[in-house]
Amino acid sequence: MEGVNRREEARMRLGRWMAAALALALGCAWAQDWARKKVDDSPRHREWITVKHDGRAVETFVAYPESRDKTPVVLVIHEIFGMSDWVEEVSDEVAAAGYIAVAPDLLSGMAPNGGRTKDFAPGRVTEAVSHLNADQITADLNAVADAALKIPAANGKLFVAGFCWGGGQSFRFAANRKGLSGAFVFYGPPPDAAAMARITAPVFGFFAGNDARIGAMIPGAIDAMKAAGKKFEPVTYDGAGHGFMRAGEAPDATDANRKARDAAWTRWKELLKQGS
Repeated sequence: MEGVNRREEARMRLGRWMAAALALALGCAWAQDWARKKVDDSPRHREWITVKHDGRAVETFVAYPESRDKTPVVLVIHEIFGMSDWVEEVSDEVAAAGYIAVAPDLLSGMAPNGGRTKDFAPGRVTEAVSHLNADQITADLNAVADAALKIPAANGKLFVAGFCWGGGQSFRFAANRKGLSGAFVFYGPPPDAAAMARITAPVFGFFAGNDARIGAMIPGAIDAMKAAGKKFEPVTYDGAGHGFMRAGEAPDATDANRKARDAAWTRWKELLKQGS
């Protein structure tokens, strides 16, 4: 009996250690001091707005370019880690490139006491994002897009971009929103063929070479988009891992992730300019 108790105690200690390690890993992915500092040091105007629709209130981060003229809007969809410091930072980079960036926290109202991403306990954000209702996501994104296009400084053009889980949502949003000037899918999965048939905007993919989970889906997506007569231009960055847009600018970035991030960002800006 004593031996059984000791084994059980050891298993419990291992379980607690693994849970703590997972929480730490998720916490590192969510809170990045380097990204927070870049946002706080930015000279551009940033603000949070509340977009209300159908009884929901979606808290949305907005970053404005320093521009004399009206500019397009880029709807930014966060990773499975929710509305993190890095999502604010990459949105600010979009603004620096000359676009109004709007990034909704799709966990708005879903945290304890009606909070959002920042109000979840460590390690619970990914589970919450994974279980978001698809119709609610589409409604939230449409409402935020509609509100953004009414910003006086917006010129009426709308793009969508998403990362990781958000990359899949940007591909799916392209199937549910007409009038998009372009959709940018960063290492996210494609929707089904029926959804692809509804897409009216060009779709541009940014994928990692060391990401077979997503990469294995790309040949089928190419065939389905081609069969539907849709424009889909994916690029795979050799040696990069999933999440390279975030990991590639972190202080501990690998050379492959850094190179992929730089190349993808250059391509993204060129495509935005062409579509504007």
